[in-house]
Amino acid sequence: MAAAAAATHICNAYCPPINTRSYHYLHTLPLAIKPKAAAATVSRLGKNFSIRAVDSPSDERPYEILPTGKIAYLDELDVVTFLDPPKDLIPLDPASYSPAAYLWKKIEEIPQERRHRLLRLLNPRLISKAWQIAGARYADPTLAKRIASNLLHWKGEEMPIELYNCKSSGGPLPIAWINFFKKAIFYCNNGNLYGRFIGGSVLAPISNTLSPLYFMVTQRKEVMPTEQPCDLAYEFGDGHFDLHTCPKGFPRPVKHPYPFNDQVVIYIRHIGPGVSVGQAWQEGKKLQQVPKKFCGEILMVKDYAQSPHK
Repeated sequence: MAAAAAATHICNAYCPPINTRSYHYLHTLPLAIKPKAAAATVSRLGKNFSIRAVDSPSDERPYEILPTGKIAYLDELDVVTFLDPPKDLIPLDPASYSPAAYLWKKIEEIPQERRHRLLRLLNPRLISKAWQIAGARYADPTLAKRIASNLLHWKGEEMPIELYNCKSSGGPLPIAWINFFKKAIFYCNNGNLYGRFIGGSVLAPISNTLSPLYFMVTQRKEVMPTEQPCDLAYEFGDGHFDLHTCPKGFPRPVKHPYPFNDQVVIYIRHIGPGVSVGQAWQEGKKLQQVPKKFCGEILMVKDYAQSPHK
């Protein structure tokens, strides 16, 4: 009985919430507990967490209370655990589930108002792991059609704007602010979709005014340097975009500073509702120039509170 209870607590903390009335849950979970490791895992967890089990179907928001008193929601930890499973968990048959579909589902289960917490929970290594897993989406025709934002298929007369918070593992020293920044996506009255990166450092007001980093959003099926699949591309060009209208308060486009004017392209993969991962490349204007990674993979999470278009 003690071992069974321990396994239940561990699964509540590390695996997707289990409906105990469902006998087929083992076929839907990508992770399973190692019975021999249950006692050791409970002991290790006990020093750091107070675990609240899922006792009833109405218990929709299970969470853990940290020693600091803060709440850690299990739906958020599901995403972290899937990307970085503890050694005490072993994968079930990989052929029995789609990692990309599972990641999408777990992100979808996190309420919109809490998805921004993934920016804090996912370190650079896990952001790169999410990019890799998202590559499996394209093998499933149904999953490949899913998009992170309905703005991509917007048919309304108004020109909506969406705002995102972004995090990467860093970039070149002159643009160190690229670790944390914001992104705006908007339609122009010429019918094209554009975006802008907004710096997050103390130097941002200067850089945002003198060198606003605009880009055009284009449909792409392949990352040019690697020939891997993707959904979109953010093409920075030289910065001289013919924007007849800009969102209120946005400066007019000007020529991009180096290295953004050296054919910088960010390729995008959707990983869940309102959540994408980008891979940035400096492809170069010279014909013989070898493309190189511009920075680490970039996690982008929609700011639902600041985006008029939901």
